[in-house]
Amino acid sequence: MIIESSAPTRVDLAGGTIDIWPLYLFHPGASTVNFAISLRATCRIETRDDDRIILESRDRNVVFETQLSALDELAKEKRLELISKLVHFFRPTVGFHLVANSQAPAGAGLGGSSALAIACIGALNQLSGNRFDRNKFIVLAANIESTVIRVPAGFQDYYAAFYGSASCIYYRPEGIERQALEVDVSELERRIAICYTGEPRLSGINNWEMFKRHIDGEPEMFEMFGRIRDSAIRMREALTANDWERAAASMRQAYPNRKRLAPNITTPQMDALVEKALSHGAVGAKVCGAGGGGCIAFLCAEGKKPEVERALGSEEGVEILEWRVAREGLVVTSS
Repeated sequence: MIIESSAPTRVDLAGGTIDIWPLYLFHPGASTVNFAISLRATCRIETRDDDRIILESRDRNVVFETQLSALDELAKEKRLELISKLVHFFRPTVGFHLVANSQAPAGAGLGGSSALAIACIGALNQLSGNRFDRNKFIVLAANIESTVIRVPAGFQDYYAAFYGSASCIYYRPEGIERQALEVDVSELERRIAICYTGEPRLSGINNWEMFKRHIDGEPEMFEMFGRIRDSAIRMREALTANDWERAAASMRQAYPNRKRLAPNITTPQMDALVEKALSHGAVGAKVCGAGGGGCIAFLCAEGKKPEVERALGSEEGVEILEWRVAREGLVVTSS
């Protein structure tokens, strides 16, 4: 049997970090706004006639094998730790070769590990006889990935990976709810430029510092998280109204608050790229994920995206990403 699954990565436009439990409970009206992109994480499982388990990551160029009888050891395995822990959780009863791959650059801030978790869960669940309903996948992914990064995981990335398209995710005491955003997708594609800085980042570190300060009750943190909440409300309203001037204004308002919240969200290189993009037709910038490297998304003025991409692409080490909005979320097939 061959099982193939894939899930999209995402660009987060507003509301990041407030999606970590229990931070959103302190800020009524908390939400995040993001859209899924066509750089997908994939998982392919081919069953075997023996008891060997082969785990392979194509993008990381890592492969190792074990036996079904040694499944318990995968709970402590550091090689391909996320995949190893997922396999240990599902405890398959047949040998197989799992090949994972990510189309997003390493440490891009596009939610690649979360997309991989959703893709692998979809495939492993089918391998294990569909033990869990699909509505459990997001909670499983967040809980298991938290044991890998060893800090609380935010939830927004899993919703983009699972559902695809543009989303507003609401965080309430009674639970988390995802609402599909009625957005002009073609306009998003025409106006958003995404560049990879060439500097990978680690979201767990940045988010954990903010998490600790918030839990410690720092008044300044509560104020800044309130602004994060408000920026997501403004962005949702702008996008649903197809009002790109308001969307740009929301990004410009949110940017200094983000830098104040986490001074290391940008590097000197990232600051220079933002300045260059703004001088060539960008009207707003959003550091993807927790920052400290990775990708930056730029909202461009009408017709200015090619000029912005040319300017950024001339910088050494910078990669301009080719993407489309991913209308489909998790896809699982078998043969």
